[in-house]
Amino acid sequence: MAESGIYPILFTCVGRRVSLIERFRACVQELGQEPCIIGADMTQMSPALQMCDKKFLVSRVDESPYLEELLKIVRDNGVRLLVPTVDLDLRLLAENRDLFAKAGCFVLISKPEVIDICQDKQKTYRFLHENGIDTPMTWSSEEALEDDNGLAFPCFLKPRDGYASRGSGKVNSRLELEAFTHRIPNCIVQEYIRGNEFTCDVYMDMKGKARCVVPRMRIEVRSGEVSKGKVVKDRHIMDTAANVVEKLGAGPGVITLQLIRSFEGRIAVIEVNPRFGGGVPLAIKAGADFPMWILKELRGEEPEIEFGGFKDGLVMLRYDAEVWLET
Repeated sequence: MAESGIYPILFTCVGRRVSLIERFRACVQELGQEPCIIGADMTQMSPALQMCDKKFLVSRVDESPYLEELLKIVRDNGVRLLVPTVDLDLRLLAENRDLFAKAGCFVLISKPEVIDICQDKQKTYRFLHENGIDTPMTWSSEEALEDDNGLAFPCFLKPRDGYASRGSGKVNSRLELEAFTHRIPNCIVQEYIRGNEFTCDVYMDMKGKARCVVPRMRIEVRSGEVSKGKVVKDRHIMDTAANVVEKLGAGPGVITLQLIRSFEGRIAVIEVNPRFGGGVPLAIKAGADFPMWILKELRGEEPEIEFGGFKDGLVMLRYDAEVWLET
């Protein structure tokens, strides 16, 4: 178990989330405790894993030992908080949140039914449409190939259960549509909207209230994650994102919502990811100190949060850095 005064936090599938774990480390120190940052990943070749105080190699998330391995890490190290960083283990963690709670660990996760809606793009579309929220028209691959369905080109293809923009892309003709719908597993087809794409970091408090929304314009994206972004304090976007996440009942913690602001001013929600986004360091640097707010709420405190209390216009330009391992 953890020693008195030590605050162990476990990050699963820690991957490249160096900036996020370092901000959590600093926040624990600012609160007068000794941080113990614990990372779990399936490979030693994880850059963020090298920055952790304790490192654990675990099974793949879809293998049966994974859950017990995490629970053992929690019990053996007195972990107080578990933070997932990617989509892969969200459903498993949500379904087993009570097991972690019995071990004294709070899992920063949404309810299983929320995870289901977010991880199935067809369900996401249905939820948004039924709640009167503007979203691109969406068809199954079979519906898209039917005549008189209203589909116009170009259109956008993505896997129904995909993540990190894998298998996604624009098609410009029916010939391309017929070819690529057969190559993309569980393919859905969406209306293509011309405009600027935004990622919104939405902070949901422990009572289910959207307390802060930071819109980040995606200037450049690499492998599905923003490499260049800019904070844009657009109240319409902020209110839209808050409304979506509150209606969804997601949280607590940071929920990442993606939308497009068309050149004509239309705001259409694309998808919702119930976890920290890869570009969240930009929002944190702009003044939305999500890690501190999370830790304070877990201490029973009421953090001071202003809905738009962050710096407008801040730009993030990301670059690769090196981590050295002796083999």
